[in-house]
Amino acid sequence: MRGQILRLLMLVTIATLAPSSADFAAGAAKLPDSLRLYVFDCGKLDIPDITPYQLKRDEIATNLMSVPCFLVAPPKSTLMWDVGAVPDRLIPPGGTGTLREHAFSSKPLEAQLAEVGYTPSDINFLAFSHFHWDHVGNANLFAGSTWLVRPLERDVMFSNPPSPRTEPDNYSALKESQNIIIKTRDYDVFGDGSVIIKSAPGHSPDHQVLFVKLPHTGPVLLSGDLYHYPEERKFKRIPMTEFNRDQTALSRAEVETFLKQTGAQLWIEHDFTGNAKLKKAPDFYD
Repeated sequence: MRGQILRLLMLVTIATLAPSSADFAAGAAKLPDSLRLYVFDCGKLDIPDITPYQLKRDEIATNLMSVPCFLVAPPKSTLMWDVGAVPDRLIPPGGTGTLREHAFSSKPLEAQLAEVGYTPSDINFLAFSHFHWDHVGNANLFAGSTWLVRPLERDVMFSNPPSPRTEPDNYSALKESQNIIIKTRDYDVFGDGSVIIKSAPGHSPDHQVLFVKLPHTGPVLLSGDLYHYPEERKFKRIPMTEFNRDQTALSRAEVETFLKQTGAQLWIEHDFTGNAKLKKAPDFYD
């Protein structure tokens, strides 16, 4: 009888200590009920010479460019889009890290992810608008994610010698990552039409933009480097630095048509003034 009582007490104790379904739900609270878009502050670029952008100083609000990073977090999966210029490893505690003399960041991306309940290992998919150094700075953090990449971009990233427009050390771990090679103009990331990677070549051989259909905010298109300064769009200026300026003009025309068809907002990622107005994580758009 005494043994039966002890076993009963043990069962009660185990039941009390064991996590309930509510506990599991609380542990997964970082997974939202509907689509969210987080904007992270990944620094800025101080561009010393804007003439390659076919603009004059008195035509633009500022020569500074923002460097945002984005997390798309639907209920069952996650996507990182563009991961900054300055790698976290170059940002000293409480200080500012620099890269190529005119890129600055004081907020490590990994720490910003942690503020919204994520680690790099929680990220299912990784994608860049393109391979240039100011968009791939923290790529190695996400080597465990599935990399969504177009063939011409991957080819140039691992070319020998490497392109001077990127920093191979900052994404070297992706060479062995699982990847999906995108060969269609539109790629539906989650299979439900809510997040679509769209081809927009010209700035780079396989440059792309990201369409996010948010339930309350409405549709948003993240520009990559389709435009850098909003004045490029206003004055219809195409930078001399484009890989193919004719392709850029065509991609811009197609995107502008798409914006009219969908009613999507265009977020120019490098627009310093526009980006400053966006809510930053841990706040989000949904």
